[in-house]
Amino acid sequence: MIVELYLQRDESALKHTAEKYGARLRSLSYGITSDIQTAEECENDTYLEAWNSIPPHEPRNYLYAFLARITRHISLNYCRDRSALKRSAFICELSRELEECIPAPNNSECRIDDIAFSEAINLFLGTLDEQKRNIFVRRYWYTDSISSISSRYCLSESKVKTTLFRCRNKLREYLKKEGYDL
Repeated sequence: MIVELYLQRDESALKHTAEKYGARLRSLSYGITSDIQTAEECENDTYLEAWNSIPPHEPRNYLYAFLARITRHISLNYCRDRSALKRSAFICELSRELEECIPAPNNSECRIDDIAFSEAINLFLGTLDEQKRNIFVRRYWYTDSISSISSRYCLSESKVKTTLFRCRNKLREYLKKEGYDL
């Protein structure tokens, strides 16, 4: 198991990680940065961050999710730091789409425990059928465009937009029901 190699501080963990997850991590980063060289840098930075984070973390049952979260944060930070205006505008568009559903992190009244909130989001996603869940995750986690999602699932762009709109409304209602102030 790859995590065991990290825990033993065996450098071959990096090689095994790259072989097993490299293409997926690079693709995730490319979807955010729109630049293959930057995506490769973010992938490599992910391996370094994983090396520095395992231990104390031991993501035995969720290594890809652990790595994907690191890659996503590194990629988003790259966009912010480099002021990649076109891509930043896209990220801002996604933020606006969800701003009515998710509490603002800078508002002290809206600050919530990240773990509890992520559990609430996961529980909400579990209420959606597979296609809606996949569309939602492709848009808001992988930052896929509407046209990309449309092509992937053989749906019209209008259908994808409507599905996302309805999912956001359901998420907002779900979070209100769970006691989150929006």
